[in-house]
Amino acid sequence: MKQFNSRDIDELHHLYRINLINSCSGYKSANLIGTKSEDGFSNVAVFSSVTHLGSNPGLLGFFLRPTTVMRHTYDNIKATGCFTINHIHQDILEDAHHTSAKYAREVSEFDVTSLNKIYRDDFHAPFVDGCPIQLAMEFVEEHSIPANNTVLVIGKISQLFVEEDLLHKDGFIDLSKAKVATINGLDAYAVPDFHRRLEYQRPKPGFAGRED
Repeated sequence: MKQFNSRDIDELHHLYRINLINSCSGYKSANLIGTKSEDGFSNVAVFSSVTHLGSNPGLLGFFLRPTTVMRHTYDNIKATGCFTINHIHQDILEDAHHTSAKYAREVSEFDVTSLNKIYRDDFHAPFVDGCPIQLAMEFVEEHSIPANNTVLVIGKISQLFVEEDLLHKDGFIDLSKAKVATINGLDAYAVPDFHRRLEYQRPKPGFAGRED
């Protein structure tokens, strides 16, 4: 196997290092986060850092790079207290990826791509039409990460919209059936197939289990 120690990594060409470190963590979620400013400018941007934080209450978080430059998503969330999370699927990969381009605040990514915005139940932030899973999120809190000046933004699920044929009887959502994408590194997209579900695991007979 190819080995890299911390010194090796520090001395790599910056583009190689970015690709290497962004890929080594494994597949990441592929989502479009929708926001709208107080004065009505809509924004949608691709994020690969959305992660589950808890089920009761339903909390999700995502990471933002340093806010020393303009971050329209962050600014809109802080101003309005809401945002949407929309799962990227196979049919919108190119347009979803293009939302990573840096447009002026007054330019909506909805206007320069084939992505369409919709509004649900008077929620301030726009959803992405056609996405099989769409979440309305309420801002809860943020946490600064001093190690690299990033920010963890935490939101609470206020509404969840799921295409009915994706739902199993036990609440499981079949992302594979919806052709939901995942991101490898910064710019590689994969659409995984469902393999199998495994049961809740208990200690094997004869081996002591934890008391918790």
